[in-house]
Amino acid sequence: MDVLGLTSDEFAQRLQSRRARREVMLKYAAVYRRDAQDMDDARADLPEIGKTIVDAETVKFTLQVGGGLETESVIIPMPHTGGGFSRTLCVSSQVGCAMGCGFCETAQMGLLRNLSAAEIVAQWFAARHRIENTIDGGHGFQIKNIVFMGMGEPTENLDAVLHSIRILTDHYGASIASSNITISTVGRVAGIQKIAEFAGQEGFHRLHLALSLNAPNDEIRSQIMPINKSEPIADIVAAVRGYPEVAGPTCIEYVLIPGVNDSMEHCDQVCALLKDVRCSLNIIPYNPRRNSPWPAPSEESVVAFIARAIANKQFCKRRGTKGRCAMAACGQLGSEAIRARKFVQVHSGVGVQS
Repeated sequence: MDVLGLTSDEFAQRLQSRRARREVMLKYAAVYRRDAQDMDDARADLPEIGKTIVDAETVKFTLQVGGGLETESVIIPMPHTGGGFSRTLCVSSQVGCAMGCGFCETAQMGLLRNLSAAEIVAQWFAARHRIENTIDGGHGFQIKNIVFMGMGEPTENLDAVLHSIRILTDHYGASIASSNITISTVGRVAGIQKIAEFAGQEGFHRLHLALSLNAPNDEIRSQIMPINKSEPIADIVAAVRGYPEVAGPTCIEYVLIPGVNDSMEHCDQVCALLKDVRCSLNIIPYNPRRNSPWPAPSEESVVAFIARAIANKQFCKRRGTKGRCAMAACGQLGSEAIRARKFVQVHSGVGVQS
């Protein structure tokens, strides 16, 4: 039985008639924590690992999910102020993406398909147990944080995303604290509301939300993020205000693109927009996608924008650029070989490739 798509309770329900609960839970824990593969009725059906690319200590890897498709995931070292570092895993929720954001490599692929909860969890399992870690003796990577910021829009596959979080936070399994998990969205209002409902459940109160804003007004945002034409800034900011406060400030992601959204006036508009929102403004220097119409911003423009935000009394952080040379940085995930092989809905409701 593949346990990557099951919580420990779901696993126990399938075996309870034949096993004592304690034995079942120990079996489940052995697969997740020790990569035990000698169980007669429990195993991790991990997709084949494809490419692994290392840029400094940032690791990008792929998992083959059939039909010539693959997921991309990134293991990111996060230095601590007092010394040392932990690792964050950036996971994908879809193969490709249908949102069409102009600055994002994944968007150039189109949407191929949603990932199952098991395929999402498999990305953690591969990072923890199967991707070679020569730094820590070749025993896999200890993952502290998980961010749904890889390929795809999580709110377009939310049932699988939320179930994967149930599995990843299971105390008998990966046991990742909900406070160490973040879901990032382009701004689906209904999706934000559903995540807020999920965060209201016991055990998930500290689940973090991130909003990919990237523009100071609707005119600019609609040019680079087509979703804004149906879900304007005022609506999504209102949804963010309704997110449970116990989860902490919402991360407002702002990709700084030269000549598009990086002027001092743009900064003033963003700060005014967020003045009554409990949030942290996260400035992300643009990482050029393939055939990008824009270059990366200059260091001077990044520093000036952040200084202006701070002068406006907006709490602001800069996201470090990691993995850019390996096409592993924010906005760079996606396979050039399978671009635009979109799924088309036919009358039966089954997706077929065009």
